[in-house]
Formats: sequence, structure tokens, C-alpha cells
Amino acid sequence: MSDGVYLPPSKPTARPGGPPAFPPTKAQSTGATRLAYRPYPAKAAPRRRRGLCCSCCLCFVMLLAVLVILAALAGGIFYAIYRPRRPAFSVSTLRVVSFNVSSSGHLASRLDINVTSRNPNKKLAYLYDPITFSILSGGADIGDGSFSAFVQDAGSVTPLSAPASISGQSLDAATASGLRRNRGGVPAEVEMETKAGVKIGGLKTKRIGMKVRCEGLSVALPAGKKAAAASPGGDCTVKLRLKIWKWSIQ
Repeated sequence: MSDGVYLPPSKPTARPGGPPAFPPTKAQSTGATRLAYRPYPAKAAPRRRRGLCCSCCLCFVMLLAVLVILAALAGGIFYAIYRPRRPAFSVSTLRVVSFNVSSSGHLASRLDINVTSRNPNKKLAYLYDPITFSILSGGADIGDGSFSAFVQDAGSVTPLSAPASISGQSLDAATASGLRRNRGGVPAEVEMETKAGVKIGGLKTKRIGMKVRCEGLSVALPAGKKAAAASPGGDCTVKLRLKIWKWSIQ
């Protein structure tokens, strides 16, 4: 002070291990307890989800493959034991009782049909729903009818008989003219449709669709309204209709 020079007071320093000379600032107090921010990896969670989905898909595919293999093994064992065969049908007799085509092209007819059903299986019985059938000639329906439901035991033969009739069926000019001319005999077909199940001991399966088509028939049309005529029988083809979910397999 004697020289006339002013010296500012020096900043106080903290003693080692002791408290600071002055209170810490707000930034210093908050920064001392704040944790460092570490961002979470953005792709880690989706990667785990993707791996989980892949594992689920793989498990589903493996389960489906096991089920397919088990179903194939069960089908092979069933076929080896029972040797299932389709039923066989044939038309024994087709007799025209009355047949009349009017001048306006309307058909009125009455026919009698006899069909033989055979079960070639030795251990399987068939359970038939009512069988509806149509008799066709040149694409025209000349008679409709149905057979009652029945159970056919293994290795048995069942005769079926029913009337078929049409009343007021409208025909086109060419078909009506052909039916009037061909009184000696016209080609005919029989189409049958039903549902049938299989009985194995006390076990009954679900009924599936069945279509039967008989071709190669010849119908002799009578000259009068009530004259009778007969036709030879014919073999029939049988198609089964299996429905799996939304698809149909014939």
C-alpha cells in the first residue's frame, strides 16, 4: 500500500478434503448428480421380435409336417387293413309306362327304373342318404325320381326301384321333334346324386358327396300314351366328392 499500487484480493481456494470456500453454483450442484444419457439401440427390439416370429413360423411348419406324416401313416394303415373300394351301380331295367309330347312341345312321361347297387368291400358297410336321379335323353330331362335311404352291408347286393315322372316339361323344337320321330329307341342316360358314409364296426364316418352316371342306355318310346317298353341295363361310373375346407376334390 505504501507504493500506491492496488492489488485485488486473491480468490479463496478450497482446502484439501474440506468444503469449498463458496457455495457451489446451480449448474455445479445439478451436474454432480446427473447421470450420463445413453440412447437405447433403435434396432434391438425389432430384431428380437423378428427372431420370435421366425421361431413361431418354424414351429408351425414342423407341427404341420408331423400332422401330415401321421395322417399319411394312418391312411396307409387303414388301406392296408380294409382295402376300401367304391360301390358299383348298374341299371337293370328302364321301362316307359307313358310318354307324350304335345304339339306345343311340352312333355308328360312316366317311367319305372330298377337299379342294382353292389358293395364290393368285405369289411365296410355303406350308409346312403336318399338318392335323387334324373333320366336324360339328348340333353332333355324326361323323368325325375328318388330312391329311399338305406344301409348296405359289406359284400351285399341291394336292388333299388322307383318311378320317375315329368309333367309339363317344356322342350325346344328340335328335341321335341326328335322324340316324336324316334319311337323305335332313343339314347338315354341316368344321373344319380347322394351322400354316403362308411360304417366300420361301431364307427361311422362323415357322409361325403357321390355322383353316379349311367350311359349307353336305349329307351324304346311307346307309340301310345300307355304302351310299355323296356331297355337293356348299363354300367355306371361313380365319383366321390371330397370337400376340404373350401376346395372340392372329385
